[in-house]
Formats: sequence, structure tokens, C-alpha cells
Amino acid sequence: MSFIESDERKELRAAVAALGKKYGPDYFRTCAKEGRKTDELWQEAGKLGFLGVNLPEEYGGGGAGMYELSIVMEELAAEGCGLLMMVVSPAICGNVIARFGTDAQKKTWLPGLAKGDITMAFGITEPDAGSNSHQITTTARRDGDDWVINGQKVFISGVDQADAILVVGRTEEAKTGKLAPALFIVPTDTKGLSYTQIDMELENPEKQFQLFFDDMRVPNENLVGEPEAALSQLFAGLNPERIMGAASAVGMGRFALGKAVAYANERTVWKTPIGAHQAIAHPLAAGKVELEAAKLLMQKAATLYDAGDDWGAAEPANMAKYLAAEASTKLVDQAVHTMGGNGLTTEYGIAQMLALVRIAKVAPVSREMILNFVAQTSLGLPKSY
Repeated sequence: MSFIESDERKELRAAVAALGKKYGPDYFRTCAKEGRKTDELWQEAGKLGFLGVNLPEEYGGGGAGMYELSIVMEELAAEGCGLLMMVVSPAICGNVIARFGTDAQKKTWLPGLAKGDITMAFGITEPDAGSNSHQITTTARRDGDDWVINGQKVFISGVDQADAILVVGRTEEAKTGKLAPALFIVPTDTKGLSYTQIDMELENPEKQFQLFFDDMRVPNENLVGEPEAALSQLFAGLNPERIMGAASAVGMGRFALGKAVAYANERTVWKTPIGAHQAIAHPLAAGKVELEAAKLLMQKAATLYDAGDDWGAAEPANMAKYLAAEASTKLVDQAVHTMGGNGLTTEYGIAQMLALVRIAKVAPVSREMILNFVAQTSLGLPKSY
């Protein structure tokens, strides 16, 4: 891992930042308020090759990796228009299908995911299982050439704009009779699938949904990989999820920090810019330090993942997500505080981020579950649950 980005990565970063500036926070906010999707931004990002930069070239992708996709996520978020579905569609679903899908699945889904013509959601979280993915109750029973799936999912992003959902279910393992996790590609027009939108106190164009599977029949050809291998396959999707969650939080932190610094340099009280006062400067400086540390962990995780080290990537991916969430949440709050009353106005565009950035501490995995992971895996402490 080099601390100096290659010319290709620098060029990608600059190109994505230019696209983000073209749309910006006003576009993002307007879409959210009017109930529109960020279709224009999504389609242009796909046309420019940004959405599929991590996917194989033979299927229309850029042939790069999670490092490059995290650059796209970070730079768009840093311009105030981060795309939540990037975490799900190319990062989780794209990586899983690219690594474990059949040739037919790859040919069917990856070119569209790369171009942005196809969007895919990811269905894992359940009302009663929460963070305990080992206890999901959505079951898949083999019936001839089909699987019959029953169950529920909750807080599933972007179902209304998705062409399909990568659903985590559980199948009965033939030898032991125990339930083992399995992954299924489920088109959103599949009979037996229904969903309702969850009302959220967030200004975000991408919505959350609860899903219901009632004797939903899915052909065996939609099973991704082997049923018994799905737990290891999940790591191929969950590590990118954490890397992209960190990238989004880092980008939001950069956006808030940039607004606060500009304001602190311009706002003058008692003949001195307020940024000269340590009570203003030090919290912003500390936020910059913490944000850079989170970014380095994110880049380490992406580098390890791209090298094929799923388990090695898990620790820095979780740590990066934790630190980025903590740093960005504090920075957004500090930006509001720096601006005083102006920080709560629509004009400055920071107050609406208070709820949005807070998601980073909860999803896709809570800070407490990350600390559990570090305590048990990194420190070797006894399991607490």
C-alpha cells in the first residue's frame, strides 16, 4: 500500500469531484424534498464509468477495485451528494455476483450494474434478528426447480428504484438439518414479494422499506454460489459495505469541515475572524486529524480486500467505519456550532446533515457491534453475547 496515490487514482478523484460539484447539495436536497430520485446524477456517474469501476472489465466494469469505488463514494459525499445505493448496488451485490455468481448471472446483471442501467438492493436485516445475521428467519425451501421463500426484511434501501434484490435466506442443510444462509437474486416484480416504505426523519432521496416474502418462488438459477458457502460469501459483500460506509462518512465529514472552515475564515467578530480563536479552531483541527485516520484505515481495508484477503480486510474495514462515523458525526455537529444560528439555516446546508450523518453510527453495523468484533477478534476477549 502506497501513501501516494497513483496518477490514475488522482485523476479519478478529480473527475468524480467535478461531477459532484456539477450537481452539489442543492440538487440532492431538492430531490429529497420533491420525492425524486437522483437519477440524473446516477446515470451520468454510470455513463462515466464511476459506478462500475470495481467490476470486471469483461462485464463492462472498470477492472479496478474497492479502493477506486471508495474514491467515488467519498468524493461525491464530499460535494454534498453522496449516493447511498452505491454502497448496495455495485459494492455489495456487484462484488458478490462477480466473485460467486454463475456465468449466466454475471452476464445478466454485471453489465447493467456497471453502467447504472440496473440497480440492485440488498436484503439481510430482519425485524427480530437485527445485527444477529446468524438468526435470520427468512427461509428458503427447495421445491423442484424452484426455491420457495418466506419471511420479512426491514430497513432495506432503495427497493423502489431497484430491478432486483440480493436476498439473504436460510436453507435446510441436507446432512445436518440445520439452517444455513444462502443468497438469492430476486427481481422486484417476483410474485409473492411485497414491500412498504418506512417513514424516516431524514432528507434523503433514497428511501427505506420493509419487505414481505409470501411463498415467493425463485428459480434455482437465481441461487448465488453454494448454499453451504453463503456465510463466507457474505464477507465478500459485508467488507465492501463497511468500506463504503466509511467512505460516505469521510466524505460527509469533509463537506461539513469545508463549510465550517470557510465560515470561520470569513466571519469576523471584534475585528478578528472567529477561526483565530482556539475554541473554534481546535475542535475543527481535531476533527481533521480523526477524519484522516479514518480515511487511512479505509484505504488499508480496501487495499487488503482488493488483494483477496477477506479476513484481513475485516478488521480495518470495521475500524474505518467506526472511526469515520465518530469523526464525521462530531464534525457536522461542530460545523453547526461554528456557524451559530447560520448553521441551522437552509442556506448553509449543514443542519439537514445532522440526521443523515448520524446514520453512520447505526448502519450498516452499529458502533457497539464493531467494538464487539474488535474486542473478540482483535483482542481475544470472551464473547459477550
